[in-house]
This record gives sequence, structure tokens and C-alpha cells, in this order.
Amino acid sequence: MTTETHTHEHGDTAPHTHHAEEVPHTHPDPGVDPHTPLPAEPRALRIGIGGPVGSGKTALVAALCRTLAADVRLAVVTNDIYTTEDADFLLRNGVLPADRVRAVETGCCPHTAIRDDISANLDAVEDLETTLGPLDLIFVESGGDNLTATFSKDLIDLQIFVVDVAGGDKVPRKGGPGVTTADLLVINKTDLAPLVGADLSVMDRDAKVRRGDLPTVFQSLTTDDGATAVAEWVRAHLSRTH
Repeated sequence: MTTETHTHEHGDTAPHTHHAEEVPHTHPDPGVDPHTPLPAEPRALRIGIGGPVGSGKTALVAALCRTLAADVRLAVVTNDIYTTEDADFLLRNGVLPADRVRAVETGCCPHTAIRDDISANLDAVEDLETTLGPLDLIFVESGGDNLTATFSKDLIDLQIFVVDVAGGDKVPRKGGPGVTTADLLVINKTDLAPLVGADLSVMDRDAKVRRGDLPTVFQSLTTDDGATAVAEWVRAHLSRTH
């Protein structure tokens, strides 16, 4: 029996030999992302929601789900470092069925999983779309981070950044990529302003200086539990993509 061999190279891998009797196979390109690219259209609009610990991101997601779920096919991916706390909060409040929520435990700094190594979040997004079928909207909520947190554009289409007045009226003035570049800045818990000595007019002025024409919403979920202004912003973007 004659055995034929040939030797070749694949990308950055070392040269190696194939035997004629081997089962035909291919070698993955080491520079190619293993995730199957989602089609450009139609697919769900993906909105990232980031912000510092305690700013009210999960409460905002819950409010948006309550407001939008009746007529928008939506799902949520949450990020926590070592727990599923945020996903559990959404499920306890019954804002979505359990099969529409995925929890990612990042095990590292939150911004790593939304900006640097986004594979776990992409897996969750892809799983939701594969399991549930066509969706209009997926929220990806970051774990609590700082003012530098931003999402990879390979993960999300639009970013909402949430801060709250409890940090003082200096927060917008401090800037950072989250404040200055997010598609929407939400200044949350405005009902606490008198209690912490925060001047909302100062926050409004500084946000405009830092953000230029990018929009800012002031809200209190205590007085508006449907996050009306943010929901309207989301609907406006959905109307442009669907």
C-alpha cells in the first residue's frame, strides 16, 4: 500500500504533514473570531447600559422592561463579577419571563467583559437570539464600574450611561468616556438631590459642556417607575432600525 504525504503551513501554526488515509479536515485560522457573525439585518438592536455601582442600572432595566415588553420583543443580558444578583432582581420583580434573561459572571473587572474580552456576552446574546427567535431589542447591562466604562461596538449598537446624584453634582464635570461619549446619559435618583446637596442645574450645565449635542435625561424612578423619557429614546431608535 502506497502512502502519499504532503506538508503545508496554516497561518501562524508550524508546518505539518497530512497522510493520504486521513479523514479530510480543515484548520481554523487562528486570527478568526470563533463566533458566528450575527447578520447585519434583521437582528435585535443591542443597547448597553453601564455606570458606577449603585447608580440604578438594574432598576432602569426593570423599568424599561415593564414599559416596553408589551409591544417590543426584548431580552436582557446582565453582568456581575461573581453572582447573578442583577438577573435575580429582574426575575424577582417579574419584568420578563426567565427564558428572556441571561446572567454572565465576569470573574473580573466589569469593563473587561463589555469592552476587552466580550466573548461571554456575545455567547449570551447569540444564545438568546437562537433560542427565542427574532427579537427587537436586547439590553446588555454591565456590572458596576467607573466613569471610564465603555462598551465594545462589536457587542452593542448604542450605549446608555447611568450616574446618580448621590455622588454629588460634580460627577458630570469629572467627565470620563462613559459620561462624554455615551449615546444617552441618564442622571438618576433626582429625588435625592435635596438630601445630598446636589444642584441639578449645575449637573445639567456641566453635562452639556462635556457632551455637546448628545442627550441627557434626568429621572427619578420613585416618581416615574416606567422611565418614560428613556423608553421614548429607545423607541425612537427602534423605529429607525425596524
